[in-house]
This record gives sequence, structure tokens and C-alpha cells, in this order.
Amino acid sequence: MNRQQGILFVISGPSGVGKGTALKRICENVGNISVNVSVTTRKPRKGEINGIHYTFISKKEFNNLVKEDGMYEYVEVLDCGYGTPKKPVDDKLNSGEDVILEIETIGAEKIRTMRETVNIFIAPPSITELKRRLIERQTETDEQIEKRLAKCMTELPCMYKYDYV
Repeated sequence: MNRQQGILFVISGPSGVGKGTALKRICENVGNISVNVSVTTRKPRKGEINGIHYTFISKKEFNNLVKEDGMYEYVEVLDCGYGTPKKPVDDKLNSGEDVILEIETIGAEKIRTMRETVNIFIAPPSITELKRRLIERQTETDEQIEKRLAKCMTELPCMYKYDYV
């Protein structure tokens, strides 16, 4: 028996904090829940699969979705667009399925003003540990890592707006 409407969960946290690992475990252990696949204009990292990790689209396609009011939220990070398309989220929620959005704190704030959500912030154990994780995954330059750490310092104060940390 399906519920009439699914629950929308929002998970945010700094890059490298472990959101992907947490989401993988949730999906392995909880039924009737899925992680929404965000769209991005960035190039895939090694091992990422289109439609699984992200839907990789052109900047033109991204801009069209924005213009057509086809996104719940979108943001530009390090010159790449990231966003949450409305249709797949709404289709799943309307069928009674719970949906998790893994999004930036700015996008989370926007969605909280649009609809009811359960908000979870994943914080790093320390900035030192976060830096170690970013370096260890070997997906970014030293400059990109420093930008991500600087961004983390603006994201951490947002955790107090979430239901759970």
C-alpha cells in the first residue's frame, strides 16, 4: 500500500564530508526511498555514470531548464551549474515514494521555502580531516581543494537551520 505523498529529505554538507557514503547506506537499508539525480554542467569524474551519479548536461540545456521553471533549485559552484529538476522529484513523491535530495545549502534554503522537507546536515569531524579526505580522493587540484575548504567555512554556520546534524 502506497502513501498518498512521499517525504522529501534534503541532505547537505561540505564537499568531501561523506554524503555519498551515507546515501549509499540509506538506499541499501531503507525501502521505498531513492536519491534524486541532480543535473550538472561539469564534466564527469572518473567512475561517474551519467544518470546514476548526475545527469550531465550542456550549459544550454541547463539554462533552458532554469528559464522554463523546470528546477526546484540551482546554483553555480566553481563555474559549473548544479540543479534539481522538478519533474522526476514530483513524479516520485506523487507516487508515494520518499526522495532524498543531496544539495548545496543555498538550494536547501530555497526548497525549504517552497515545500515541506526533512533537513539533514552532515558536518565534518574537523577541517583537517575534511582536507585529508579531499586530497585522498584525488579528483581536484590544490586550488580547487582550497576553494572547497573556503566554501565549507561559509556552509558550516548554515547547519543550525537544519532539523538534524
